[in-house]
Amino acid sequence: MLEALARAAATVDPEPAHVVGTGGAIGAVCRYWVGQWVSSRLERERFPVATVVVNVLGSFALGLVVFAGASESTLQLVATGICGSFTTFSSFSVETLRLYERGDRTLAIGNAAISLAGSLAAIGLAWGLVAAL
Repeated sequence: MLEALARAAATVDPEPAHVVGTGGAIGAVCRYWVGQWVSSRLERERFPVATVVVNVLGSFALGLVVFAGASESTLQLVATGICGSFTTFSSFSVETLRLYERGDRTLAIGNAAISLAGSLAAIGLAWGLVAAL
């Protein structure tokens, strides 16, 4: 078993991990900054505006990179790394569930609808921009 692990470890290309990790660090810091900025200006105690904003922005950025035909290493950096840590499906899920549990069912449904529609619209906008260029 140890021999198999050693062989597997020896054949792992560290390059993608470094690229994704670097992107992840960039995305996490940007997520923090954008979240803080939105929260200081738009955040409402009852509705998770910052999470909606980062998910829509991240969807737009991911759409631009994908539809522009980015290389594999660019996709690893931007899509998996930056957008993967910038956007936050887990926060969206928890916040939606919390809204529902505290009785704000309309806000919970609205959060889900706005997040999904906004993210899809952002991807569509990215697709349209790339197609137009």
